[in-house]
Amino acid sequence: MLNTILIDAGPIIALFDKDDTYHKAVMTFMKGKGFKFITTMPVITEVSHMLDFSIEAQLAFLEWIMKEGVIIHDVKQGDISRIVELVQKYKDLPMDFAYATLVVAAEQTGIKYIVSIDSDFDIYRLPGKVKIDNIFSKA
Repeated sequence: MLNTILIDAGPIIALFDKDDTYHKAVMTFMKGKGFKFITTMPVITEVSHMLDFSIEAQLAFLEWIMKEGVIIHDVKQGDISRIVELVQKYKDLPMDFAYATLVVAAEQTGIKYIVSIDSDFDIYRLPGKVKIDNIFSKA
């Protein structure tokens, strides 16, 4: 059975950038686990920007999306008010737009697990003070 989890930009960048500090750790983490990854278009935009050093890396990333290596959760215009609330709530971190969309995706899908290199998800909470569990940090 597939485990559906959210994924942040950092692990995706590491997956497609062989020189990234986390490349081997991400490869090992993902291997043979059957994860179904969910992310948002702002995360995809961030990854594409960070892979701009190599058209081959960008194309490999886009082909991975085409093969449903990651499923895109649609952030709608109506979600912006919730994103604003989240950015205001976590402004001392600060929370960026991509992170806020992942929290919104978690709220909308009920997914409470994420793969992220960043520790910010240890602080973010869903309604009812429910934690989004960063399973990469436990690997």
